[in-house]
Amino acid sequence: MMATASVATSFQTTVLSGSLLLALPVAAIAGVVSFLSPCVVPLVPGYIAYVTGLSGADLDNAGRRRFGRVLAGSFLFVLGFSAVFVSFGALFGSVGANLKDHVDLLDRILGVFVIGFGLAFMGLIPGMQREFRFHRLPAAGVAGAPILGVLFGVGWTPCIGPTLGAVQTLALADSNATATRGAVLTLAYCLGLGLPFMLAALLFRHALGALAVVKRHYALVTRVGGALLVAVGILLVTGWWADFVGQLQQTINGYTTAV
Repeated sequence: MMATASVATSFQTTVLSGSLLLALPVAAIAGVVSFLSPCVVPLVPGYIAYVTGLSGADLDNAGRRRFGRVLAGSFLFVLGFSAVFVSFGALFGSVGANLKDHVDLLDRILGVFVIGFGLAFMGLIPGMQREFRFHRLPAAGVAGAPILGVLFGVGWTPCIGPTLGAVQTLALADSNATATRGAVLTLAYCLGLGLPFMLAALLFRHALGALAVVKRHYALVTRVGGALLVAVGILLVTGWWADFVGQLQQTINGYTTAV
């Protein structure tokens, strides 16, 4: 019982820290931007059909009998790539824990990398949107969904690399970096990327129209997403990120409930 309480307290402390509270929305938005990127959106209908084992026509007319199948397939796919990404996040967080004495220098170095990731996302740095392809895929359907998710995570489709890389630097560049902090931060990214995918699967007919709108505005998505990463990188390089974290931590520590 005491061990459970200790774990819960540790998790609460991690999530409510100023640095993570500031980084979590950035990570979640980065996940959404990854989903909307021109390298992911066109693949969404195909991925949905593959992980559910249903054709486009079947998905378009999916009723209650197929709802569970669609939900299970999309969830297991998201779970597959989340396991890969969160593992990387924990690794980055644990590495950061060993570099606490150099956090100021680390922030500035990683800030330069984040700026580079933002420029790469906008397509301004050639060669940084490559992917690994697996030619032997698992069987289509719910059973193969988590395996395909893992392959998606390992392959890192183009456009996901820069945004996920930026999130991982936030897990690394922190004076209180831990494996738990890195995992939680990356989980926020996975929710930003995975929840839209699940919604698209469950609302397939309506999602096709929404995805078509996104396709017409790819340039805006890449510019806004890249600008977000560049802005975070500038905050890290200038030290303003640490200032914001300090102010947020003071606000949290000084907060008292009304009752």
